[in-house]
Amino acid sequence: MAESPDAAAPGGVSVVVNDAAGRQLATLQTNLVTGSVCTEKVPYSVIDSEPLPALAQAGETPTFRFESRTNPYATDPVKMVTFAYGITSSPAPTGPDACPSAHFFTWPPSGAAFEGIYDPFDTSPGGPMHVDTPEVYAETEEYQKIRAMITSLRPTG
Repeated sequence: MAESPDAAAPGGVSVVVNDAAGRQLATLQTNLVTGSVCTEKVPYSVIDSEPLPALAQAGETPTFRFESRTNPYATDPVKMVTFAYGITSSPAPTGPDACPSAHFFTWPPSGAAFEGIYDPFDTSPGGPMHVDTPEVYAETEEYQKIRAMITSLRPTG
């Protein structure tokens, strides 16, 4: 884990979480502006989800989600589906389509992001072996540790 002060928003922090081989597993950014506008919805699926009441702010309870978004226009298999996990304050999608993944959540004084990407095509050293679906990845020790780390975030004070 390394703090990246140059990447932090003014008044915020930026932390990158890497594994022992140096692969980036997640990032935490605070003091972000939230509230982006959804211009186009795409097919999605939720692989794992858990409400995080310890992070509730102003009556809004964030959720940890591991989810996918499919790009219906992509022809390259590597770019067809994006898998991401993190904390979000956005409502759970309804119907077959959703806005792009937005792992932003309410965090004083504005917002934050604690998220990471699962890439089933990643063959770099240190990654879990023989993992080619998000459902199988969700059962790995690596994912379980990442999920525990992200869902353990708590406000101070």
